[in-house]
Amino acid sequence: MHQDVIRRVARAPSSAVAHPHFDRASFRVKGKIFARLPPDGASVVLKLPARIKAWIKESPAQSHPEANAPLPGAWNRGGWTRIALEGMEEPLMADPVRLPWTQVAPRALQG
Repeated sequence: MHQDVIRRVARAPSSAVAHPHFDRASFRVKGKIFARLPPDGASVVLKLPARIKAWIKESPAQSHPEANAPLPGAWNRGGWTRIALEGMEEPLMADPVRLPWTQVAPRALQG
């Protein structure tokens, strides 16, 4: 999977916008970041609830140890998770990429 797929899925909600965050692309709703694309092009960083982080860690596609690497300090405690894109298929990643939007979007935008 390529980051282009992540970009398309992350921008799917009409309120989501792409905006730079230092040297990374980020996706936001009402100014709050829900996804980031590291410059390596091989991963995505998502704001996820703990139960989803655990599911991704156990996913068969995440067969190498760096796939779900913990992020340093407050990033990890804040729910941020780096997911390797190698071997991931778009249908498998669509929900985990959309879920962070629901974590930060105001209820009025969620319908």
